[in-house]
Amino acid sequence: MLKILRKTLQTGRVTIPYPSKPDEPPDGFLGKPVIDFAKADLEKLRVAESVCPTRAISIETDGAKSTVRLSYASCIFCGRCAEAYPEAIAMTTEFELATTRKERLLVSADYVDGKPAQVIALPSQPSLEQLGEQTKREIFRIFRRSLHIREVDAGSCNGCELEIAALNNPIYDLERFGLHFVASPRHADMLLVTGPVTRNMEIALKKTYEATPDPKLVVAVGACACSGGIFGESYASKGGVDKVIPVDVYIPGCPPRPQAILHGILLAIGRVK
Repeated sequence: MLKILRKTLQTGRVTIPYPSKPDEPPDGFLGKPVIDFAKADLEKLRVAESVCPTRAISIETDGAKSTVRLSYASCIFCGRCAEAYPEAIAMTTEFELATTRKERLLVSADYVDGKPAQVIALPSQPSLEQLGEQTKREIFRIFRRSLHIREVDAGSCNGCELEIAALNNPIYDLERFGLHFVASPRHADMLLVTGPVTRNMEIALKKTYEATPDPKLVVAVGACACSGGIFGESYASKGGVDKVIPVDVYIPGCPPRPQAILHGILLAIGRVK
């Protein structure tokens, strides 16, 4: 026991200060891709579209007009588009992409005769620092107790589960915000759902949602939960979580890092007003 205590004192605090301080991703981290539509050539964008495994980049043409769309809900941040067209597409390190409105995960541009005519920008997001400061106050004001979370795997590859499990370790320490994971949806205030909803899990997810008492929140974690991701919709998959139950917050990524999931949870807390 004394050895454990000595080692603990020598190690010191390991919990990261995020979200009170910004977090810098490690070298090589791939965040959201950004298309410079002012530079982008339509024909070269078609090459980027062809290599995208989830069709996060899509181009629709009607006569002389073409619309290029980039969906972060479907993007798995693989970087293939940037490799195919590095002159106009770049991978950033931005990971705080959680949003309460799915349309915020879509950026598009219109091309006329092969030249960019209009770029539709994404709406601005709430400040993460403000969300972090308000988290405890919101939890106690709305729920009068700690927020309880039930994680539901609706058919994922377990990549998102690894990142969610990390939230409980000393580095991320989710419980410092008064947030706790529970075993039963009847004790939960929030459902954290991962994976595309498989046909076999559709009824189970609906029953879990119905068993969760009101008021309740649903957070879709990862590209699969947001849109179906790499699996899409098929005979075995319903696609995104919002095809089965209402979703309050979407967290894109494949998988999203623990800080991105924490950002989404904080955003969800701020949404219940």
